Amino acid sequence: MQICAGNFWTAIRFAEIQVNSESNWDRIQGWARYVKLYPQIVLLGDSLIQHATDIMEGFSFQAALQAHVARRLDVINRGFSGYNTENVITFLDDLFQPPSETVPKIDYLLILLGANDAVRPFPELTQHVPQEKYKTNLRTIISHPAIRAHGPEILLVTPPPVDEIRCKQSDLAKGWPDVSRFAGLSAAYSRIARDVAAETPGVVSVDLYTALVDYAVARTPGHDAEGPRLGTFELGESGKLGELLPDGVHLSGEAYKVFFEAVVPHVHPEWASEEPDRSGYLFPDWRELYSM
Repeated sequence: MQICAGNFWTAIRFAEIQVNSESNWDRIQGWARYVKLYPQIVLLGDSLIQHATDIMEGFSFQAALQAHVARRLDVINRGFSGYNTENVITFLDDLFQPPSETVPKIDYLLILLGANDAVRPFPELTQHVPQEKYKTNLRTIISHPAIRAHGPEILLVTPPPVDEIRCKQSDLAKGWPDVSRFAGLSAAYSRIARDVAAETPGVVSVDLYTALVDYAVARTPGHDAEGPRLGTFELGESGKLGELLPDGVHLSGEAYKVFFEAVVPHVHPEWASEEPDRSGYLFPDWRELYSM
């Protein structure tokens, strides 16, 4: 209802500025027929999604995505720091309702969950979700009736890699007795997300894990991609991966740029054209207002 009201008062304000004749008022009445709810891209996840709103190193993932779909879609952030898939399922009925006159249609649902599910199961942390349960939970989220009612294109993002070296430094500084995440364990959860996307019609895999690993390897001189992975205790060095994951888990601004570049090809890539593309605007381009 707030969105409808906002659009209504925008129309009235436009009328106040433009109306100076009966013919202009006729134009405003014609323009008012465009008042409607914007369809949405919903970003669902943990802190990796919550912090997608932040500006880091001059870049914000959510701002960049909103700029990409400006005047066509609204980008909605539903990121919850610390949440695992179990936590999200608990609140699914509150987070999603079927589309209606007051509930905008979700055109895209981007899901990034699993970094917390993959936490090692030890007493200081209670976020761990076993791998089979994680797989079941992803399927439950994707198939939720209220989500399916929107018929969205679902972008299932693989959890990113972990830098064990940076992660251990961060965890010990917090007073924890040991490192909370292992690179190999986190990679297993990324494979599960990839598999769920592959076996579920209408779900697209966005392989953030591979995108960040490949980006880091290409920018770490002398690293043997066939040997131990960057950021592992086995290799003993982080290379470029340490810059992408400053605390071993969360993304830097540069890493969010890699994430953005992995997502855009799946969300109307034609809108990224260098030539002005005004197709799909919900409200008319200003040039059209004067030709009504």
